[in-house]
Amino acid sequence: MKPFIHTIARALFHAGGLGLLTLGAFDSSPLVVPFGNDLLVLALCARYHERVLYYVLMATAGSLIGCVATDWISRKGEKGLKKIVPGKQLRFIEKLVEKRAAWALVIASILPPPFPFTPFVAAAAAFRYPRAKLLGFIGVGRFVRFSIEAALAVHYGRWIIKQAEAPLLEHVMIALIVISILGSALSIYRWQSNGSKVSA
Repeated sequence: MKPFIHTIARALFHAGGLGLLTLGAFDSSPLVVPFGNDLLVLALCARYHERVLYYVLMATAGSLIGCVATDWISRKGEKGLKKIVPGKQLRFIEKLVEKRAAWALVIASILPPPFPFTPFVAAAAAFRYPRAKLLGFIGVGRFVRFSIEAALAVHYGRWIIKQAEAPLLEHVMIALIVISILGSALSIYRWQSNGSKVSA
């Protein structure tokens, strides 16, 4: 497990902007990658101060790519929405998005987990919220979020780099990868399960 994790972590780090683009796409899709892009933004910006804006833009772009996938699934209406949003969250998010979609999308884009992000995107898309506005508000929120992280990385760069070499972070990364695999598997199962129920 450890060599596998080290290989993935090194590959993403050395990929730089492309690594952020890839992780961002997964993170904002119906799959689960908690804190993956945030940690990579911190690590890269702490090491390479001169590329901060580039990393922030790539992380934002990756997030928007993932949102396009969520948007595409959710615009199929109730069937697509139920594949992504759990029933318990659905009513609350529907009401919030219906009344204040712009603010809901921006705030959801800025706040970190466990605040739900993908369900807000899915609900707005299911309500036929204009795609250009949806991606625009998400882009603003994500840019703000990653800019804050980048600023913290530049200011606390040495401390972050030191922590990155600590054994504790390795255990955290293992836990996040396990959560990502299990969460993504659960999401795929829910898509199939909810899809078959709606079809029936």
